[in-house]
Amino acid sequence: MFDYQPLFQALSAANAQAWVDLLPHQLAQAFDVNKHGALSEWQRRVENLPFFNTAHRVLTADVIEIGRSDELSIVEKVELEAQLKQFMPWRKGPYNLFGVHIDTEWRSDWKWRRLQGHIALLKDRLVLDVGCGSGYHCWRMLGEQAKLVVGIDPLMLNVMQFQLIRKLYGEQPPIYVLPLGLEALPASLKIFDTVFSMGVLYHRRSPIDHLLELRNCLRTGGELVLETLIIDGNENEVLVPESRYANMRNVWFIPSCAALMSWLRRCGFDNIRLLDITVTSVAEQRSTEWMTFNSLQDFLTPGNPALTIEGLPAPKRAIFLAESL
Repeated sequence: MFDYQPLFQALSAANAQAWVDLLPHQLAQAFDVNKHGALSEWQRRVENLPFFNTAHRVLTADVIEIGRSDELSIVEKVELEAQLKQFMPWRKGPYNLFGVHIDTEWRSDWKWRRLQGHIALLKDRLVLDVGCGSGYHCWRMLGEQAKLVVGIDPLMLNVMQFQLIRKLYGEQPPIYVLPLGLEALPASLKIFDTVFSMGVLYHRRSPIDHLLELRNCLRTGGELVLETLIIDGNENEVLVPESRYANMRNVWFIPSCAALMSWLRRCGFDNIRLLDITVTSVAEQRSTEWMTFNSLQDFLTPGNPALTIEGLPAPKRAIFLAESL
């Protein structure tokens, strides 16, 4: 239902024909409605979404804006909000779509502010965003005039949220979110100028393999933007939760900053810089009207927000920059 031909052409022009040869089959498998019970309904809703003509597109502010409130009738706006709520929970944002404000679980704009102005300029670059969610940061990358932005995320709801927003955008911008994991990309792709991996490393059973896969997506001299959970400690200290971490089952390795920098060097990165360390607050990650499940405040020790409910150090995140050798 989605036209990926411009993406195939852009990847082919970037000498990524090996991936172009794989992608049609990968996408056909991912969009197989027999593998996901809600997919056909999500596709129907995106297809039936009316086309609203607008020239108002803001990709350089904290809130991504597409369309103005006064461009829709009251009935159209109510119907649009109802359609958008069919794609809940909305975790990464925020967005304002024709006057409908989507207050997402994460204030993803805060993370963007921490790295903006420090990363290599994205103008005319090929950019990969690994684990991109609904694509909030992908739109911010496009706002920085990237030549091509490819986001990958294996969760189909995130992909369909992106497709909904892309349809509302009303043009065919060079930005895509694909329902794939990083392991689906060919080895030694080496075409991207910038690769982002934000909030992914600690979900990987092998963080070293993840770093190597990220390096293999980058051209020589390309920039990695890596954001992940960290702990305090020396280069030999890594937290491996026995079961859950902040109620998350799939958290494996949380390194100290020094340990992660050592991993990056071992994996073939140079010019490694620690850009930011921030304790995640309940103002940055929280339940909202658009994400009504429990959030961070429910997973910290009552009366002691420095600890998770498991008694482990509360979430603290760091951003690193590095270049591929």
